[in-house]
Amino acid sequence: MTCAWINEALRSVRQGQQLAMVSVVGAQGSTPRELGARMLVWPERFTGTIGGGSLERQGLEQARKLLAQDGRRHALQDYPLGPLLGQCCGGHVRLLVERVDAESLGWLEPAAAARTPFTLTAKFKAGRMRRSLGGPGPHGSDGPRTLIAEVRCLSETIRPALPRLVIFGAGHVGQAVARAFAPLPFHLDWLASRDDLRPEAGGTQATILSEDELQEAVEAAPAESLIAIFTHSHDLDYRLTRAALARPELAYVGLIGSRTKRARFDKRLRDDGLGDDDLARLTCPIGIAELKGKEPAVIAVALAAQLLKLTEEVVLPETGA
Repeated sequence: MTCAWINEALRSVRQGQQLAMVSVVGAQGSTPRELGARMLVWPERFTGTIGGGSLERQGLEQARKLLAQDGRRHALQDYPLGPLLGQCCGGHVRLLVERVDAESLGWLEPAAAARTPFTLTAKFKAGRMRRSLGGPGPHGSDGPRTLIAEVRCLSETIRPALPRLVIFGAGHVGQAVARAFAPLPFHLDWLASRDDLRPEAGGTQATILSEDELQEAVEAAPAESLIAIFTHSHDLDYRLTRAALARPELAYVGLIGSRTKRARFDKRLRDDGLGDDDLARLTCPIGIAELKGKEPAVIAVALAAQLLKLTEEVVLPETGA
């Protein structure tokens, strides 16, 4: 699971939207944000922040000017915060404003697939900029003291976030899953209702919520979250499954149960208006098919194997110099 801004930019490009990105690529002295802070900017909206105030207004203005121009793809600009913008920080910020469109897919797509840290590089030559990705490690990068006209390379290390797994239920299976995933490379949220069994596993505690709150947690889970459902109640399982399938941006929706339970849920979901594409996103039974055991520990291992495979490491090739 990579950084949210990469996925948002990729979705926007695939939808053919006009988009620019503003990144802090140099910072000296006291500044409102650090290197790597960025905004995504559309003609009518933006997400992210480079620190607010006059600096952010300048970044938004430059991004929208770039989008309004034909042919121009990037701009580097220095901002002394005190004398030029009247911000009390008093430091110096260098911003890179760049157009993000179909030409950017060459770096956006591998960046979105990355599961380990990588280097995102911008190289400048003859008035043009080229993005590339590479493995982590030291890469030469021109600092903010380099004159803009002499900047040839800007690099930063991007560290993708751990995949977020939200599990629902604290019975025998829920406890086994919590134990199995504790040492694995996932951010685990363990939620359960007040009726579930012993919400504790190896010192890890489930968060106890009402059934309505559990459904709200599904609806509020970040995009690309992995959802696994195994509560004490088929009715609650159904509520949570229906809420999860209503969110196509979730990366995985898993439900414990037999093929018979799956068939019954499919019928109810269709009656509630869900279609073939929605139902195809449901994994039930959960876990890799090769493991047939029904013991809680076996189910937990099968689920862990399935989600590790889903989120397995992607080795990044160099995409250009």
